[in-house]
Amino acid sequence: MDQIRYPILTEKTISLLEKNQYSFDVDIKSNKTEIKKWIELFFNVKVKNINSHRLPKKKKRVGTIIGYTVQYKRMIVKLESGYSIPLFSSK
Repeated sequence: MDQIRYPILTEKTISLLEKNQYSFDVDIKSNKTEIKKWIELFFNVKVKNINSHRLPKKKKRVGTIIGYTVQYKRMIVKLESGYSIPLFSSK
């Protein structure tokens, strides 16, 4: 489960929840088939398809040193109808 970093909750991704699509940041080296297996195994759901893209680098400056932010790959996972992923725990 180290390949899936965390779910993304922005205004755009919350609107995608209505279409049964979930967005996750994953490790840059992982591919679609690995992520599909992990999500189906961990959340016990059926994945219909997966779209992925890499986020652009952003410059960070600390004093005179210029670096870049950590780069992740973002996966948008569409589930079969009737399945859902609980993003918030109900404690």
